[in-house]
Amino acid sequence: MKFIKWLDEVSISDVGLVGGKNASLGEMIQELKSEGVSVPYGFALTAQSYWYLLESANIKDKIQSTLKNLNTNDINYLQTKCALVRQTIEQAKLPEDLLKEIKEAYIKLSSMYSTQNADVAVRSSATAEDLPDASFAGQQDTYLNVISIDNVIKYVKKCYASIFTDRATSYRHDKGFNHFDIALSVAVQKMVRSDKAASGVMFSIDTESGFDKVVVINASYGLGELVVAGKVNPDEFMVFKPTLGKGFKSIIKKNLGSKLSKAIYDETGGIKEVETTDQERLSYALSDEDILTLASWAVKIENHYTKKRGHYSPMDIEWAKDGELNQLFIVQARPETVHSQKNLSIMETYKLKEKGKIITKGVAVGSKIASGVARVLLDASKISEFKEGEVLVTDMTDPDWEPIMKKAKAIVTNRGGRTCHAAIISRELGVPAIVGCGNATNVIKAGDEITISCAEGDEGFVYKGKLDFEVETLDLSSLQRPKTQIKLNLGNPALALSSANIPNDGIGLARMEFIISSFIQVHPLALIHFDELGDKEAKKRIKELTQGYSYKPQYFIDKLAQGVALLAASVYPKPILVRMSDFKTNEYANLIGGAQFEPEEENPMIGWRGASRYYSDNYKEGFALECLAMKKVRDEFGLTNIQLMIPFCRTPEEGRQVVEEMRKNGLVQGENGLEIYVMAEIPSNVVCADEYAQIFDGFSIGSNDLTQLTLGIDRDSGLIAHLFNERHIAVKRMISMLIKTAHKHNKSVGICGQAPSDFPDFAEFLVEEGINSMSLNPDSVMLTTLKVLEVEKKLGR
Repeated sequence: MKFIKWLDEVSISDVGLVGGKNASLGEMIQELKSEGVSVPYGFALTAQSYWYLLESANIKDKIQSTLKNLNTNDINYLQTKCALVRQTIEQAKLPEDLLKEIKEAYIKLSSMYSTQNADVAVRSSATAEDLPDASFAGQQDTYLNVISIDNVIKYVKKCYASIFTDRATSYRHDKGFNHFDIALSVAVQKMVRSDKAASGVMFSIDTESGFDKVVVINASYGLGELVVAGKVNPDEFMVFKPTLGKGFKSIIKKNLGSKLSKAIYDETGGIKEVETTDQERLSYALSDEDILTLASWAVKIENHYTKKRGHYSPMDIEWAKDGELNQLFIVQARPETVHSQKNLSIMETYKLKEKGKIITKGVAVGSKIASGVARVLLDASKISEFKEGEVLVTDMTDPDWEPIMKKAKAIVTNRGGRTCHAAIISRELGVPAIVGCGNATNVIKAGDEITISCAEGDEGFVYKGKLDFEVETLDLSSLQRPKTQIKLNLGNPALALSSANIPNDGIGLARMEFIISSFIQVHPLALIHFDELGDKEAKKRIKELTQGYSYKPQYFIDKLAQGVALLAASVYPKPILVRMSDFKTNEYANLIGGAQFEPEEENPMIGWRGASRYYSDNYKEGFALECLAMKKVRDEFGLTNIQLMIPFCRTPEEGRQVVEEMRKNGLVQGENGLEIYVMAEIPSNVVCADEYAQIFDGFSIGSNDLTQLTLGIDRDSGLIAHLFNERHIAVKRMISMLIKTAHKHNKSVGICGQAPSDFPDFAEFLVEEGINSMSLNPDSVMLTTLKVLEVEKKLGR
């Protein structure tokens, strides 16, 4: 055949022949089938067929004339010209020999699947598509559930014409491509019956931070059209590649999306959108087994293309599950084109300098902040009204919106997840976006001045008014590492991957409290004793949060494990010191259902907290859930870089009881490298350091509580706040004593707190005393590192 190539006849070297999409499909069929990666079969009409149509119909000159003096900034002009070009191509007659080849190939493909008229996808594949520096993804059209040769021919012509959609024409023009340097190939590929199962997209790199050790998977029910177009908020999963490769079930993140609708087959051909059932919305679209299979395929595909290209090549992949065959397929794989192009040695940090009123919130895309005037547009027909520098506020975007997205200061949408169209394009443009807000077009009014902040973790916030913010830029390429270890303080898993690029020696303090209060929200005993809860409102809320969990305590275990796992993954294989829960009784009582299980104390700051809770009959069931979560992180996810720390341990006897309680729950000190530290924050920890050193593997100084209890100051009292001073000679002597005693027993000592970054002389004191590590908030790490380097140089180390 002159114009047809079967997919197993082409490879990645044939981009000029069959376009990037088809070349990649053929490459995977040829090279990765033996490794278990499944790709649906089909054939490609070569780029030569596109040129043949233009020449035989004699329409090339007409197209050139129509596009002469193109102005992509004039939206109405762009729309009119592109519509004329598409009409010219769609009305052109296919040459008979080309027509004959398409018919013969479709008949052959149908016979392979024992049918007369196979259901196929007709997909565009441009010859400049999927280049590492110019992502043409989604620029041309795809048609699903196409049945019969007449319909195949109809949609082949529509694919040819889609090379001149508004978005594709504008994109090429702005990227500097000549319109006739690019041709179009068309794939005719057997449909995957994901209308009866699920589909989605995945990346072999974190799409927000560029962290390259995870696979991010988005999944929703039905055909993939709605996920790719950003019309649904999908489920999101994250799998940690290093431990996946060692055989662990390392699904370190699972977020349930709303998945309000799905695309299925229309009985007359094509597809239609229908609402999902309540059961579908409350269930994950993929099983853990499917998630792990897809992640392993993503790694195989990434490794293959990295080897093929001779440089690291993270991938953007579309997948589908066939509900009839119960089988997964890869339907597209292309290079990721944003983070793979970034200079990771340059770090930009955005920070708000003032607070504001939150109008709405959603999924943060990127880590930037921007302010501007809101332009609320509900459909693409009004995009000519958009002015450069405005904030685009809309329900959702698709490629038709791209001509104005490049002009936007920021983008806010009602619908979509991290891999929706708005998210992908905003990353490529370097524009902050908040997607999936739900109500953005209702609560933001046209003409409002707003601030969009994506610099506060996973959630993005739209603030009222123009808020002041700052941007810090730092070149990490020439920064030396001090001998004193500089670690991070982190409690919010949403900040973990974006902080991973900060030079660090691990995480010296990972607080459980943020994960419990923000993600779990429920008191552990309220889950264990759910049937005995007297608070009806709390019971109702717990039912909502634990949908899908027949055993409610498992909700606590899973959510805590996933939160800690994200933190641990961000620094793996460097160590992370996880502090077991250290809420005070009043803070525990504020958790959902917590009031029933907590006593009222006069001074919770020095009351029933830390170690004293863990072995108590009144809480040890709750502590057991914490232990099981940490065991899951280590044993199931394979993140054995986590070390555990016991806070507020008043006596060595308490320490022994807690270590024994942990052992009962499967956390055995020394087993598989497990280390258990004690928080040195009570004078008794220093005075009895010799005894503590016999029980624990190391110490971490909590300077706030140590100062409070050494000087006898209530940290919550404003009346004596002026006396609180971590640099007081009494506190410094305590620290000096502890370091000397610990080192006598070959035990490590660190400090977690802001004092070393707030007070340069305090950092100097710690280095002089020989502290092993300092753990700081991410925004303080770089300045403190420079200070420590200066002190070490002065001391001749």
